[in-house]
Amino acid sequence: MTKTLLVCDCLGSQHVDFNALGELTGTACSGCHTSLCTTQIETAAKAIKAGDVVIACAQEAHRFTALAEELDAPEPICVDIRDRAGWSDDSASATAKMAALIKDALLAPPSPKSVDVITEGTCLIIGAEETAIAAAQKLSDTLAVTVLLAPGTDFLPTSAYDVVTGSLDKATGTLGRFEVRINNFQQSLTGGRGTPALTAPQNGARSECDIILDLSGGLAMFPAPEKRDGYLRADPGSQTAVADAIFTASQMVGTFEKPLYVRMEPTLCAHSRAEKPACSNCLNVCPTGAILSAGETVTIDPMICAGCGACAAVCPSGAISYDVPPPDHMFRRISALARTYRTSGGTDAALLVHDDHGAEMISLAARFGRGLPAHVIPMEVSALSGFGHAEMLAALASGFSRVDILLGPKTERDALDPQLALANAIAPDQSALLDITDPDALSDHLFGQTPTPATTDPILPIGSRRQVARLAAKALNPDLGVLALPQGAPYGAVVVDTDACTMCLACVSLCPSGALGDNPDMPQLRFQEDACLQCGLCTNVCPESAITLEPQLNLTDMALQQVVLNEEEPFGCVECGTLFGVKSTVEKIVEKLAGKHAMFANPETARMIQMCDGCRINAQYHSQNNPFAGKERPRPRTTDDYLSKRKDH
Repeated sequence: MTKTLLVCDCLGSQHVDFNALGELTGTACSGCHTSLCTTQIETAAKAIKAGDVVIACAQEAHRFTALAEELDAPEPICVDIRDRAGWSDDSASATAKMAALIKDALLAPPSPKSVDVITEGTCLIIGAEETAIAAAQKLSDTLAVTVLLAPGTDFLPTSAYDVVTGSLDKATGTLGRFEVRINNFQQSLTGGRGTPALTAPQNGARSECDIILDLSGGLAMFPAPEKRDGYLRADPGSQTAVADAIFTASQMVGTFEKPLYVRMEPTLCAHSRAEKPACSNCLNVCPTGAILSAGETVTIDPMICAGCGACAAVCPSGAISYDVPPPDHMFRRISALARTYRTSGGTDAALLVHDDHGAEMISLAARFGRGLPAHVIPMEVSALSGFGHAEMLAALASGFSRVDILLGPKTERDALDPQLALANAIAPDQSALLDITDPDALSDHLFGQTPTPATTDPILPIGSRRQVARLAAKALNPDLGVLALPQGAPYGAVVVDTDACTMCLACVSLCPSGALGDNPDMPQLRFQEDACLQCGLCTNVCPESAITLEPQLNLTDMALQQVVLNEEEPFGCVECGTLFGVKSTVEKIVEKLAGKHAMFANPETARMIQMCDGCRINAQYHSQNNPFAGKERPRPRTTDDYLSKRKDH
């Protein structure tokens, strides 16, 4: 069914070509309104009641959503074409951009998976007596409050909340499931005159709570404290910050939905094998400590994960993938934006990736400044750190001439910086991070860039992140065979020192991706470069230190084929001629053991080293000192043996 498109020029402040937008987006658009959210709201109500409506106004999305609830109709799709396109010094040529933004909005993401978090309102307040007690008095009617004061602090008894003294030793968990350990723990005793008496101090006291309100002003209890649900930290010297924290804590009672941001496939994880370390990229970039080592794989605590997406961006194998939304939806959005803009007559498209902070900057730049250029297509994502090299390359290969990522004030760059370096190594100087906090400066920077055409014919980004990255790299570098990459890149070759390699094949047995293989018919070490994750496990497990890694991206078809890195002549059994083992290895063992070790002191036992398994067993069995031989078996005892000892027989 064709969707209905409602557009509005917002009191005549922007020009909208409704006929072109309807045709370019495949929607039914019969006209352009002027005040769809107020005087013409009946038109919106009629369209919402009919269903399948797209309203080109994001500012009043809450109004249209409430109207849909009132009419018991499906919630309309609301898309912003005003701040991102119509309000601009370059608005005269913004129709193609508007069409691309509407097409992007029509790609509804799949419903995210989530888990319920239940909190009953037990709150631990930590801080100095004056600040903590004042907060407890405000929260005691809403939450079950316990105040933790420093040892030796005097306080007045109260029945509204609990007061204990001690020093917090450790805190773990998240909203609804915090666990704390307190040293010098003392509880107040009910009754008595003056300062309440306290119980005997106890170390290692443990308790649980749903919320922690930290007003101590000291170091945070958790890494990336602003990302830990239920942990509220405020500067005790700022009344505004303390008041905000108290208000937020008062709202944390009930059942909440926690999105499951990432999906884990343990069989693909290249973290470790046989207690030998390999890839730890996700562990190194996780800001909240939600990822822990668990033997051969890693585990992710979904309750602690804050959804920054950095782990998915740096995972070389795809064992961790961002799921809100999944990678294929991101690729579809990129492709839809580029394709619609191009087919609508737009040229020299540039992609501006941003989060909700960037959306606010764009809105301010549009309302009070120059806005965005017509060729700059904004795309809002929930996690900037998850926009890795695969997404950057996919955008460049889909028709964008460059990719700019607008950073927010709290964006972690631990993953973004190396991902940007990797993308620029494959497509030089076409991607950048914009650390700009002023809306006018953002507009000036974007208007100051010289528009350039796309460097390749568009591709269709389909497949895993590794597959899309390789496809895009090949399209962006049609005349190059092998690209040098920075250290830590997830693509590359394995270089073997054939003089040092003994063909033990330990690397083959432990390679997590199957990039290294053997030949069952002869001693060979084979390698398929396309499958190599550069995890480093082969270098760590090699007993001869004969393997090194070379980060590179081989764009030729040879990367998809197995090549022989090392091979040797097999050894023939001296008895039956069956080929087994490696000739050089057998000869080296004979050289070291024959006549020099007690077990191989005579020529007969030394010769067994040169035999296959079957011949070696036969030789041992028929040798003079047969290890399989035993004493003569005793004769079975019969009834006659027992009866012969009786006197009556």
